[in-house]
Amino acid sequence: MSGTQRHTEPLDVHLIAVRDGAAGPEVLLSRRAGTVYAAGCWHLVSGHLDGPWEDVVAALVREAREEAGVVIDRADVRAAVTVHHRTPAGGARLGVFFVVERWEGTPEVMEPQVCDAMGWFSFDALPEPMVAYCRAGLDAYRAGARMAVHFQEPGDPIAYDRSVDRLALLPEPTARGAVPDQTVRAFAQQAVGRITAWTDASWAREESRVWRAVGTEGGEWYVKIHQNDRFHRREVDAFRSWVPVLGAAAPRLVAADPTLRAVVLTAVGGRTLHGAVHSPEQQRLIFHRIGQLAAAIHHSAPPQPTTDGLPLGKLERHLAGALPHLDPGDEKFIRATAERAVGLPPLMTVPTHGDFQLRNLRWDEAAAALYVIDFERSEDGPAVRDFVRLSDAWHGRPDLFQAVMDGYGRRFTPDEKAHLSILTVLDSVSGISYGAGHHDPELIERGRRTLARLRAAQRP
Repeated sequence: MSGTQRHTEPLDVHLIAVRDGAAGPEVLLSRRAGTVYAAGCWHLVSGHLDGPWEDVVAALVREAREEAGVVIDRADVRAAVTVHHRTPAGGARLGVFFVVERWEGTPEVMEPQVCDAMGWFSFDALPEPMVAYCRAGLDAYRAGARMAVHFQEPGDPIAYDRSVDRLALLPEPTARGAVPDQTVRAFAQQAVGRITAWTDASWAREESRVWRAVGTEGGEWYVKIHQNDRFHRREVDAFRSWVPVLGAAAPRLVAADPTLRAVVLTAVGGRTLHGAVHSPEQQRLIFHRIGQLAAAIHHSAPPQPTTDGLPLGKLERHLAGALPHLDPGDEKFIRATAERAVGLPPLMTVPTHGDFQLRNLRWDEAAAALYVIDFERSEDGPAVRDFVRLSDAWHGRPDLFQAVMDGYGRRFTPDEKAHLSILTVLDSVSGISYGAGHHDPELIERGRRTLARLRAAQRP
């Protein structure tokens, strides 16, 4: 021991009762009253252990019944976060916060002498004033931490004040990936302020990482780590050049760090179109908007001439990886397609998204608005490049193809049709090869399906 006094700090328990509200998750809070500490401030249902024989879960169950009149089963109690707290006056304590999503009864004020109000509040619209200690526990819980330190200084207010925020998070090692590492968190918070909640939003197959970040005032951003320098440069260059032309249909770049390969982006609305179900009429509307968005991308800069031909350089490598998964006749068809590419004239180049498919498109049904995300494969190329991965979505639906063309404002030229066919074959082969090497069965099946479709289209 380096000190002369052992800690004998009080231990208290806190109930984070959560329910689904109209605007998202809500938490139960009560307002302290009378002669208690922090009277007039909002706080979680909480209390101390009732003697040396009561464990923390039993104490939580008892306090919930005594203060809010609800009955909680021990089996429904989940650990949230532990906070080592010190008041402005210097007294320290250890608070154990628990999450509960199921109980019996309706919460109500049961001890009016120490509580004069109780209600449900959105996590993004917490009431004021709130006990700083309580707010620290909620912020730590929403950030995914399992332990935090909240040591206030003499003169700090008892109520939460974001300008005097003493919360320090200690993410546990087993939660690695649930939140970014410290350097990325520091970069993001320098750009947008304190972040109270992190949600891993990474696509399952990608090596890059994406997190949804929520700030103390309810602001929302996305923090992304690119898997390589090339993707980082492409996405940042796109955001700094042509993406702003899309306006509200695309995120905005808030900050970028090439050393970390990290970006902070504003959030856009809607839900991904990948796997979404809509009525045929609404599908036609959505695909019409997709065509309009593609036109906006391709018209964001003047077209430029190029002497570059179709990208055949990696075909042999991709074909070698895809061969075990090809159907009889596929290899012959692929090689014949590559031979046809040799004599095709190059197309004018324009800015392209590079991964223009349903999973990177978001639809806000209430606002009838379409958004596009993920520009890490953006580069100048022929406009039809952006219809390669989208073509699978309109297969068998000529009405959807017509909707896209109507939105785009024109049909493909004969040369564009030829380029589109060849690019789609090449993309299918590379997708099968990548899927085989990264244990991604969806990519393999999509590539096989596309090859079968293109082969069938060429039969008499």
